[in-house]
Amino acid sequence: MSASSSRSSGVTESGDFVRLEYDLWAEGGGRTELVDTTHEEVAQQANVPRSEGQTFGPRPHLIGGEYFPASVENSLVGLRIGEEVEREFAPADAFGERDPKLIELFTMHEISRLPEMRREDAHLDIGTVLTIEGRRGRVVTLTAARVRVDFNPPFSGRKVRGKFKVTERISEPVEQARAIVELQYGRSSEFHIESHEKTLTLKIPDRSKFDISWMASKPRVIDRLRTALKPHTIRIVEEYVTPTPEKKEGETAKPAAPETAPAESPAPEAAEKPAASKAGHAGGKGAGKPAGAKPAAVEPE
Repeated sequence: MSASSSRSSGVTESGDFVRLEYDLWAEGGGRTELVDTTHEEVAQQANVPRSEGQTFGPRPHLIGGEYFPASVENSLVGLRIGEEVEREFAPADAFGERDPKLIELFTMHEISRLPEMRREDAHLDIGTVLTIEGRRGRVVTLTAARVRVDFNPPFSGRKVRGKFKVTERISEPVEQARAIVELQYGRSSEFHIESHEKTLTLKIPDRSKFDISWMASKPRVIDRLRTALKPHTIRIVEEYVTPTPEKKEGETAKPAAPETAPAESPAPEAAEKPAASKAGHAGGKGAGKPAGAKPAAVEPE
């Protein structure tokens, strides 16, 4: 079937961006564990706590991409829009068989030097996920001196059962770009995205500007945008606005103080002239004379 006929008939192809609903379960060892779901009620029934910022509903997905193991991705090729299917996958076709060589032993000293163990809220217990030399593993045993870490995928060695439904195909360039951001980083609804004359513009939300996860995801986002949409130019826009202090409710601006003339200083003569004494200076000329009396005339000899 040609690409044009498959699209017109609503059949998915590898490389299609779609919105996908799914429930994925891992079975083995006498237990069934929920791997992931797009349905809130399924997560509640499985007693899976809702993580911060997690939303439910159809999610953007690239058919034949890297989100699921290759066999799971390949099983989505050829699905009809709106069709719901159930599939089972052997461990080798899902998260792989368990490899005993991927379970390694470390000293407590080595573990204590890891960046995540130096945080104030660091906690080490069975099930703690650690990143060691670029590999993520789960703590399976620990003593006062030794820590055993399992680098096998969390659901390796277990059969996987899935239920899938493609709800729609994503065809608009802006929505395809948003799907790529969601798949590689998340929080795509907070990005402002525009496409104009082969120029694709992504305006970064405030919370992502200093987010280490975004800095790590940005090269992959750019690479996927180039491959899938082939824009001539990709613009990544970060705006920083200097905040202005907000006025409190009911607060009014204080009126400017009126300009007033400086207070007049006393005349120099008045300032220098001492106050008259009622009695005058003892033994001085004019002692006992009333203030303001004229001096007596002096006759020439």
